[in-house]
Amino acid sequence: MRKNLNLLTLFFLTSIIFVNAQETEPAATPTAPAKKTNQRPQENGPAEPFDKADVKTMAEKCVRLETEAGNIELEMFPESAPETARNFLNLTATGFYDTTTFSRVVPNFVIQGGSFSTRSERTAAFLERAKRRLKDEPNLIKHERGIVSMARGDEPNTAATSFFILVGDGPHLDNKFAAFGRVINGLEVVDTINKMPVNEEKPEKPVRLVKATIIACPAKTEQ
Repeated sequence: MRKNLNLLTLFFLTSIIFVNAQETEPAATPTAPAKKTNQRPQENGPAEPFDKADVKTMAEKCVRLETEAGNIELEMFPESAPETARNFLNLTATGFYDTTTFSRVVPNFVIQGGSFSTRSERTAAFLERAKRRLKDEPNLIKHERGIVSMARGDEPNTAATSFFILVGDGPHLDNKFAAFGRVINGLEVVDTINKMPVNEEKPEKPVRLVKATIIACPAKTEQ
């Protein structure tokens, strides 16, 4: 009997200690982590090669587009559209543009490429990257033959990965779209792609961009 009373007493003491511990423990409430000044938005995804590159570094880089119709080389204008140029260099460096096609052609005007939906291999990682949107960077660069600019919808700040190269002049695009580069070699290849048969701006056989690579700009190499 005494043994049972001792066990009962021990049980009650243990229960009181447990309840007290539960009541005195601070409640776990979710708290948002403190944001650092100028911290990149989390939705921007993992870090990419040119995230911290300055204008001078980006201006020294050119891009070679190896297409089924020949090579096209582009120079960047980061001083006029820094975030647009950074985005293009990052997409190139990470292989996003490889195996995409020039899926829109307006005869005597533009060729457009870089859409995720045209990639041969559409991975989840590249799909997430394609969802990222850019803020518009309209600037003083004229939309003339050979200029490279970002494509977007009618709504502002909707540019993502698609870009276009002008075959003819487009003054109505000035100060509206983010011109960020220019063809320095291979404009004849752009013309060839632009002359492909189309059906309502959709090429009958889209030219594939086999690989996009970052290269040293020819002018820099010669110095």
